[in-house]
Amino acid sequence: MKSGKLLLGLVAGAAAGAVLGILFAPDKGSETRRKIAQKGNDYAEGLKEKFTQFIDTIQEQGEIFMDEANETYEEGKAKVKETAGRALENGEVKRQS
Repeated sequence: MKSGKLLLGLVAGAAAGAVLGILFAPDKGSETRRKIAQKGNDYAEGLKEKFTQFIDTIQEQGEIFMDEANETYEEGKAKVKETAGRALENGEVKRQS
């Protein structure tokens, strides 16, 4: 989580710096507004892309977790069957009818 906060801080700082740079530039008001809007759109696209990558990573990790959980479940199920079969063969457990 610390790297996420760091990234957000860096993006916010860069955005603030860009806006201040544009505001203090000697351009006409309409040109300044156009530049601010363009920078805002650029940053929004960048954030959208980072968020999409983050969601993709979370989904991939979730799929890996589910695969591992299913594999562990199947292994445990097989061991229970094996142990129960040995117990029945050895007469340690009576079969229920």
